[in-house]
Parts: sequence; structure tokens; C-alpha cells
Amino acid sequence: MSLNTQTSSERVHIGFFGCTNAGKSSLVNAVTSQETALVSEISGTTTDVVRKAMELLPIGPVLIIDTPGFDDESILGEKRIENTKKALQSTDAAVLVCDANKGMTDKDREIEELLKGKNIPYITVYNKADTLSERKSDLFYVSAMTGEGIAELKEKLGELIPEKSNKMQIVDSFVKKGDMIVLVTPIDESAPKGRIILPQQNVLRNLLDIGAVTLVVQVEELSGVIETLGKKISAIITDSQAFSEVSKIVPECMPLTSFSILFAKYKGILDEAVKAVSVIENLQDGDKILIAEGCTHHRQCNDIGTVKIPTWIKKHTGKDISFEFTSGRDFPENVSEYKMVIHCGGCMINEREVISRMERAKKQNIPFTNYGILIAYINGILKRSIEVFPNLNELI
Repeated sequence: MSLNTQTSSERVHIGFFGCTNAGKSSLVNAVTSQETALVSEISGTTTDVVRKAMELLPIGPVLIIDTPGFDDESILGEKRIENTKKALQSTDAAVLVCDANKGMTDKDREIEELLKGKNIPYITVYNKADTLSERKSDLFYVSAMTGEGIAELKEKLGELIPEKSNKMQIVDSFVKKGDMIVLVTPIDESAPKGRIILPQQNVLRNLLDIGAVTLVVQVEELSGVIETLGKKISAIITDSQAFSEVSKIVPECMPLTSFSILFAKYKGILDEAVKAVSVIENLQDGDKILIAEGCTHHRQCNDIGTVKIPTWIKKHTGKDISFEFTSGRDFPENVSEYKMVIHCGGCMINEREVISRMERAKKQNIPFTNYGILIAYINGILKRSIEVFPNLNELI
């Protein structure tokens, strides 16, 4: 992936919700000026959640989410509605599409309550305005057929979504222009061929935007770099998997953290992740842990989530712990059977979805932490690894 490519996780997620045959897909096509979604006269044409990354003025890079009808009564309707509800977890802003001929139905009101319950800003539109003979003055009418109200809808969406900086704010809190930052990026059997992983790309890009001097090395080169540059180095950021080796090399006086910990901060879960991690000391034989990742990828023989972290936890606790794993969007609604949830950095899913997962666990009184925090804790360097963020050490 190019450093210039805007990933889906960094795009504003706009979801279109409503009942079957309200014209959601036609409206998506009208808003995007593309044949993004399949449309048909047949009710329930959209059977799966469809996601399309694109540029949408005046907002910029967005991910459009077209969902199945919320009143789908087909054989697979229950599953489709479940997938529609899952789409809410990552939705930054929503368009509730009602059929102008029917008005707002009970199912539309149910969707509205879900949007309000999740604090998702939304716009209610009444589609098929071209078929009406009379209109109510207080409703927002659009027509995917004629284009009526489409430009206004785009403008309203732009007003609905808080303006965000185009620059990622991952390291800005402790790095300034001219600082020398060393990135430790191991190239081992689990590293992708021909590229560096997304968190490393994103941090590197943020450092370039700031104007920091950046040096990328592998673990084997780190000692020589520190010996040569010494106090010129402002901070070292490492892949969490190398924490054990790197922490022994880096002097105590030199700031040290990891890409995963930076992403815990960036995705809005750092405080909770730090507070939750110590539950590992209370684990007992037979306890279950959920290890969740936001992406799907080919797992190597020494995979971080399914192999390394379970091994480190068993060694640290001395307990017979069982582990279950999820990836992509398959994060369970009910996590009450687990003693804790350990999540990846979340680079492939947006902030709202990461926070949604954390809050879901929190409501069920299940501790929620992430890879980097856990690995730092097990290596006895958690306090040191979060010192770059003021006021966090008091949580330990």
C-alpha cells in the first residue's frame, strides 16, 4: 500500500440505513455519482453490507456503507439485519432513508433509536419525492431518480461530520519538528513481503508531516545507532514484538514506546487499556481470553495474536488459560464468558469501531486492553513505555 493511499480506517464512515425498497442503494448511487450499489425494483436487492471507499465533496475521503433493509423478512433476513446492526459499530454519520410514500415506519423508528443510542449523528431523508403530490414542510425530501435534494444532502453531511485534520495525530503529543526518532521495525518471518505494516507506515508518515528526522532500523542495528547518535535521539518507537530485546538495549533515560501503544492512544482506548491490563495477575486455570484483530490476514507459524501472545501469557501466569480468536468484523456482541479481551492496534478499523468494542466489553465488566500494552506489561516496562504520555503513569 502506498504512503499516499488513504486507508478505510482513516476515512469518514457514512452509513445508509432504512427499510427494504426505500431506495437506499439508489440514493447511495445518486450521492456518490457512481453505480456503487446494485439497484432493482425487487424488494431486498441489497443482501449484504456493501462498502465503497471514495472521495465525497465537501467531506473528502469517505467510506460509504450501504446496508440491507432493516425489515427484511426473507429466509436470511435475520442474519442480514444482524449485519446491518454490526455496520452501526463503525458508522461515523448516518442517513436514515424513509420511503416518502409510507412516511416513517415503526422499523424506521427502531433504526432511529439505535442511532441515538450509539450517539451517531444522522440525517433523516424521505426518498422518492418525485412520486408525491403533496409534501410536509418540516421533512427533508430527496429523489434518487431526479437528483432533487442530493446536493443539499451532501452539504448537510459535511456539516454533520466534525472537521478533522488531514494529518494523522499519532505522535504529535510528544514529537516536534527537528526531533530525531528511531523506528525499530523487525523484518522476520511474520513481516509482509516488500513492505512495512500499516501502523509503521502511518507513524512514519505522521513523523514526516511534523518534520521530524526519522531513522528506520532493525533490532540488530539498534545498539550501533544509539552508540553513534546518543543524546541526539529524542525517542525510540518499536514493534511491540521486539519489546523484550529493545528495552534491554535502549538506556533508561531514553524515551521508548511502541507502534501498538501509539495506536491505543490514537484510537481512543489507551487509558482503559492501561487500567485493564493488570487483570492478567488474577487469571486462573480454565479462564478464557478473547484475542481480537481488526483485520484478516494469512497467519504465519509464529503469529503474534494466535501464537506469541498466548505463549507469553501462559509463561507469565503459569496458568492453563484457553484462548479464542476473532478477526475482521467478527467481534462478538457477548464477551461475558471471557476474563479479558486483548485487541490488536486496530489500524484497519476506524476509531468508532475500536471504541465500540471497548465499550461493549466495559458494559459487561470485561477488561479490554491491546497488544502493545499487554506485551509491555509482561516485560515489566509498561510504566516506561507510556511515559511519553503525561498523567498516564498514575493509572498503573
